[in-house]
This record gives sequence, C-alpha cells and structure tokens, in this order.
Amino acid sequence: MLSGNGVVAIWNGIANEGRLDFYQWHIHEHMPERTDIPGFLRGRRYRAADANTHPEFFTLYEVEGFEVLTGPEYAKRLNAPTPWTRRATSHFLNTSRGLARVLYSGGPGPGGAVATVRFELCADAPDNPEEELAELLAGLTQAPFLTGAHLCNADGEATQVKTAETRKESDYDAPPVWIIILEGCNAEALWSPTQTILQHPYVSRPRAGRYQLEYTRLKTEMAAG
Repeated sequence: MLSGNGVVAIWNGIANEGRLDFYQWHIHEHMPERTDIPGFLRGRRYRAADANTHPEFFTLYEVEGFEVLTGPEYAKRLNAPTPWTRRATSHFLNTSRGLARVLYSGGPGPGGAVATVRFELCADAPDNPEEELAELLAGLTQAPFLTGAHLCNADGEATQVKTAETRKESDYDAPPVWIIILEGCNAEALWSPTQTILQHPYVSRPRAGRYQLEYTRLKTEMAAG
C-alpha cells in the first residue's frame, strides 16, 4: 500500500547532455530536499523497463495527505529552486506532473517494478467511478507477482499552479487526470494486468508504461526503503 493519502507523480525524459547531472542532482539534492518537507514520507524513482515506455523516468512522492501538496512548506520549496535544480531541469523532456489524491491503495507492499496508466474517463463513465475501479484493482492484486495497485485522481487546479520551479519550463505535456499504478516483483508480471486496465470500458486515451525501480528515499539516508 502507499504510505499516505496524496502523491506527486512525475514523468520526464532527459536530454543526453544532462543525464549524468540529472542523476547526481536527483539522488544527492532533489529527493533529499523533497522528502525533508514535513508530510512527505517517501520518494521513489523508476526508469523505463522496455523500449515502448516513454518518457524514460517516473518519480513518485508519497505524502501524508493531499493538503501537504497545497501547503506553505511545499510551495516554499517550489518557489525557491536551487541553482542545481534550475540547471538539471533545463534538460527535462516531455514532463507530465500531477498532484493527486489517493482514492484506493491495496496490496501487501511495494514491488521492484511499476506500471503506470494515465487516462481520462470515457464519455459514458459515471461521475464517480472510484468504487468500481477500486474493485477491479483489488482483484488484480491477487495476480501472481503483483504486490500493489493504486488509484489516484489528480487535482487540476493544484497541479497547474505556476511556481518559480515550473514557470519557465516549456517541455510540459498535458498533466494526468486519472492515474493507476500497479506494483510487482518484476516488469514482466505487470503486462497482463495492465492490458486488463487498458481494456476497461471507463478508460479513455490511456498512456501506459512499465518502469524498474532505481532509487528510494525516505527521511534519512539510513532509513530502509
């Protein structure tokens, strides 16, 4: 299960000339900075597990509650980016970022790989599809090698607030609306459950990808992931 009731979900590519700097910045400054914010519980970065997954990186921050993401401490960090942050993010490509509420989270624990599905609701879907989608995900967690399934709904207003960190970025793709994250022991185990989601009648305009875990960060370097 996820650690809290809110998430920041970020998908991004990186230009080749900024790749090494991105890794150094993300591990040694950015993720420690984010997880140091009150209410931030865990950060995880993933890299594409197959050639069909784009963009290349997926980062997930779990927070105690959605209000953390609209509070003053997070806003203060977003509006005071470090010089290293400005340099590293200038190489980002095809970025999509969502501040989202966790509507359902199930399963025995985190896995070594995730599949993400960003989607919109089809025209004839109910206004509140959470119960039916949660039932679907609860069933999927029983599949072999699956360890978790999560349903999140991005808040459009909160996501699109302009800050000093995002205002000058020109590479942003459309933000996510609905997000499903599947966790498993390996990327191969995520293929079939992802297809089940993509074929669901409520799912429209999906973007799916499979990612392998690269790095986990909690409050301190010595904390277990």
